[in-house]
Amino acid sequence: MSVIALLAGSPVLFIGTCLLLGLVVGSFLNVVIYRLPIMLDRQWRAQCADVLGEAAVTTVAADLPQKFNLVVPRSACPACRAPIPATENIPVLSWLVLRGRCAHCGAAISVRYPIVESLTGVLSALVAWRFGLGWPALASLVLTWFLIALTCIDLDTQLLPDSLTLPLLWIGLALSLWAPRTGAAVLPVDLRSSVIGAIAGYVSLWSVYHLFRLLTGKEGMGYGDFKLFAALGAWLGWQMLLPIILIAAAAGAIVGIVVLSIRGQHRSTPIAFGPFLAASGWLILMLGREPVGRYFGLFVPHP
Repeated sequence: MSVIALLAGSPVLFIGTCLLLGLVVGSFLNVVIYRLPIMLDRQWRAQCADVLGEAAVTTVAADLPQKFNLVVPRSACPACRAPIPATENIPVLSWLVLRGRCAHCGAAISVRYPIVESLTGVLSALVAWRFGLGWPALASLVLTWFLIALTCIDLDTQLLPDSLTLPLLWIGLALSLWAPRTGAAVLPVDLRSSVIGAIAGYVSLWSVYHLFRLLTGKEGMGYGDFKLFAALGAWLGWQMLLPIILIAAAAGAIVGIVVLSIRGQHRSTPIAFGPFLAASGWLILMLGREPVGRYFGLFVPHP
């Protein structure tokens, strides 16, 4: 019996497999979340150095090796830079066994690492449970992993890198080329819904941004939010843009008010909007187009 047949015959096994796969992917996402902003910062500073001269631009993380990307160097302790062997890099388990500390210097290792790994594993298992074995599940896993990485990077840096949002957009558009002609409410969506969703997602937030800036003289969001919303439109179709933005805006307003009140900060303090878009998009993905469309009174094609 082939592996595919075995997974198809046992939903529990498929869900468990996606859980374990999600834990491993979550470990890699931790690398992306930490390293990608540093890589972008180095790139931007190098570009500035070409224009202004080396002396005019200082670099950050000078203690990191010159060759620094998602593959090299090996994972190391943030404090002592001791390489982390594979036996100490098992998702979640290693952090628990080491009690959240480096085995070499004893420095504390952020609890965010096992949280991201656990979150990725759990969400991957939920996707497997929701869609079952097949292409919709695979596509939904890819979307889920991208959204987790974008959420964490935006929370850390208030950046939504083009190196993540643009591939996510293009993957969503490309998948729509293989959408079933029956109009079934699963991923991928049809080409027309995907293309209109990408255009409408970008233009809508772009328009809100410029209208807000015209009225207040301030910038309410970044261009990364436009691209993320466009990507969600490409993946989920134009019909789902309204519920996504309504849920994201409501959640963002509530959480923002609570967080600013707890921290005693002014309401003008910027808060990342990308995580709310990502969470709302994932929720709509899991609920499905037909029930969401019926609730919001949207047109959703039926088989």
